[in-house]
Amino acid sequence: MAHLDSRGLPISTRSDAAAALYRDGVALLLSAWPGAAETLDAAIAADPEFGLARAARARMHAIRGEGAAARAAIETAGALVARDGTARERGHVGVVALAVTGRSADALDAAYAHLDAWPRDVLVMALPLGAFGLLAFSGMSGHDQARVDLVERHAHHFADDDWWFLSSRGWAHAENGAVRRGRDLAQRGFELRRENANGAHALSHAMFEDGDGDGAEALIAGWLPGYDRSGILHGHIAWHAALSALERGDAQGALGIYAAHVRPSASLGLPLNVVTDAVSLLWRLKAYGHEVPAGLWEEARAYASGTFARAGFSFADAHMGILAAATGDEAAAAARIADLTALVEAGTLAAGPVVPAICRAALAFAAEDFAGCARLLEPVAAEVVRIGGSGAQREMIEDTLLVALMRGGEAAKARTLLDRRLHRRPSPRDARWHGLLASA
Repeated sequence: MAHLDSRGLPISTRSDAAAALYRDGVALLLSAWPGAAETLDAAIAADPEFGLARAARARMHAIRGEGAAARAAIETAGALVARDGTARERGHVGVVALAVTGRSADALDAAYAHLDAWPRDVLVMALPLGAFGLLAFSGMSGHDQARVDLVERHAHHFADDDWWFLSSRGWAHAENGAVRRGRDLAQRGFELRRENANGAHALSHAMFEDGDGDGAEALIAGWLPGYDRSGILHGHIAWHAALSALERGDAQGALGIYAAHVRPSASLGLPLNVVTDAVSLLWRLKAYGHEVPAGLWEEARAYASGTFARAGFSFADAHMGILAAATGDEAAAAARIADLTALVEAGTLAAGPVVPAICRAALAFAAEDFAGCARLLEPVAAEVVRIGGSGAQREMIEDTLLVALMRGGEAAKARTLLDRRLHRRPSPRDARWHGLLASA
C-alpha cells in the first residue's frame, strides 16, 4: 500500500515509520514548533533513500541559515527523486532546491507552476507565503494582494479543518486589509492546533491590524509560556506583546518584555528576527520620545555586526541602516547607502530606491533634521511595502515619517497621514497623537 503525506499525496518510501515521522516532521515545520529537525532526521534514519524527507530537512537548514548543510541535503534529495521519485516529488524537490540555494525569483515562478498541478503540496505552498516568504521578499509592491490571490486560487483544494491553510489564509487576508475575515480565519486555525507558533503569530498580526492590542497581549501572555524558548518564533511573538504595550503608552512594560524575550542576549530566534525586532522596538521607543536604556543599542549593534554585512537583502538593509543611524555610526550608514545605490543603479535590488532612501531618512531623523527626514520619506512612502516583512514591521517607517512631520512643523500633513492610518488600523497611540495635533 502506498504511503501518503498529511494531505493525501503519495510519498516514495517503503517504511511505515519513515512515512509517519515525515508527516509529523512536516507538521512541526509548518507550525514552527521545536522538534521538526530531529523528527525529519529520524525519518531519514528510518529510510535513507527517502528524498522528500531530505528536501524538508534542507528547508529546515535554510530556515536556520545553515547554507552548506541545506545545499548538501537538497543535492542528495534531488539525486534520490531523480532515480525513484514521482513527477510531483521531482517538482517538489526542484522548487525547494531553487529556494534554498538563493534563486528566489526562479523559485517563485516554479512554485506557481508546481501548485497548478499539485495545489495540496503544502511545503511548496508555504514558500511564497508569510512575512518572510518568496512573495514578501520579491520586491513587488503588490505582494500582499498576490498572497491572497494565491490562497484563494487554491482554497477549494483544502479541507475546512486544515489548520495550516486556515492560519496562512487568515494572515494573507489580514495583511491585505480584510482584517475581520483574516482574524476569523486565523482564529479558527489556531483553535484547531494551538501548538502552532505560526498560528499564534498569524492571529497576533490580525489582532494588531484590528486595533486589538489588549487582545493580542492577552493571547500571547496565555500562550507563550507553553512555547519553548528554542522555538524560532518565541522572541518574535513576544515582540508583538511588547509592541502592543508600547502602543498603549507602557514603555516600561515593553522594555520588560524586550529584556526577557526579545533582546539578542535573550532570544534564540533566527538572526533576521533578532536584528529586526531589536532595531524596530528600540527605534520606536526613540521615535515616541521614550529613553532607550544604556547599552541596549550597543548590544544590538554587537549582535548585528556578524550578520547581514553585505547589502542586497532589502528588509535587513533597511534595519541595518536604521541601526547605524541610531548608534551614530555614520561611516557604516554611508557605506551601506553607497552599496545600495550601486545595486539600484545596476538594477539588481528588487525593492529599488526606497531602501537607500529609508537609510538616508534614518540618518536625518537621528540628527534631528526632521524636515529633511520627511523630504526623503514622503516621495517613497508608498514604496516601503517593497522591502517585505509585515505591516506591523513596516509601520516603523510610517511612524518615522509621522513623527518627522509633527516635529518638522508639518502638522497638516501629519494629520492627513494619521487620519488615513486611523481609518485603516485604530490605535491608542495614534489617538493620543491626534490630541497633540489638535492643540498644535
